[in-house]
Amino acid sequence: MESARQLRDLFWNLVQDAFGDQVVLNGHPTERLPNTLSVSFIGRVGSEILGRMENIAASTGSACHSGSLELSPVLKAMKVPPHIGMGTIRFSLGRTTTRDEIEATVALLTKAVVDTHRSKSA
Repeated sequence: MESARQLRDLFWNLVQDAFGDQVVLNGHPTERLPNTLSVSFIGRVGSEILGRMENIAASTGSACHSGSLELSPVLKAMKVPPHIGMGTIRFSLGRTTTRDEIEATVALLTKAVVDTHRSKSA
């Protein structure tokens, strides 16, 4: 589990470097699952970002009910504001996850966030 924790922390550091104050970590900084990274992109919709990331299996912090997005009960219980929580994506690392895969995912994530911003601005 130590190697998973190190990769998870690398993942968070790379995401934080790429997005600065436009991304927040969900959960405790150290007391959390070693193979899971949950982040929120402020003012974004996680499902829109994830929809632009082919070949990446992750989940969002919201659910679609009757055509409307709703914040997950877990994020509500954590008192995450909707404008932050709707941008949540939860990534899980496996035993075989590599540093190269983490770096490639951050590159895809960066492109997806930029693309969703462009489509909103157009």
